[in-house]
Amino acid sequence: MTAVPRVVALCGSMRDGSHTRTALTHVLDAAEKAGAETELLDVRDYDLPVFDPDEDEPEDAVEIKRKIRGADSVILGSPVYHGSYSSAFRNVHDYCGFDEFEDTTVGLLVVAGGGSYASTLDHMRITVRGVHGWVLPHQVGIRRAYDQFEDGEFVDEDLEERTRKLGRQAVEYAFITPDVTSTEAADEAAADD
Repeated sequence: MTAVPRVVALCGSMRDGSHTRTALTHVLDAAEKAGAETELLDVRDYDLPVFDPDEDEPEDAVEIKRKIRGADSVILGSPVYHGSYSSAFRNVHDYCGFDEFEDTTVGLLVVAGGGSYASTLDHMRITVRGVHGWVLPHQVGIRRAYDQFEDGEFVDEDLEERTRKLGRQAVEYAFITPDVTSTEAADEAAADD
């Protein structure tokens, strides 16, 4: 019997009517249709003060970390704020670390009110790699989000397909174990043995 992958999506938007949240529901729908159990983690549902390593973790931080740690794939979604991700997204990410992300498949989705989102995807990728997450090469950036949805549905079929592909790949690569392929890394691994 094949294991059923668990895919969770973190919505890093505090906005009512968030286009990030809407796009993530399409990602999760595609993941579910590909055979996964899914859950949307909405930052608005958690009471998370600004991360302070000197303070005890609040119960909501323990809960959201447990859900992320228990996922086989995690989709991270954020609106674009000033060329980067939202502070709400970053705060959840600050609570998480290696225990939540190491060797976990991670997909990235960002939503921009304007036309630029590349630096946000780069920042997210770098921070996930910093905690040893395995980031899918396929990523989704949505420009001019105010024109992309009508009643919760995509207007552009190509953009919808690109978004849903992220959900399918989260399932397809949920159990992947990336192999070391560079000569230097292989030599270092051999030297450690």
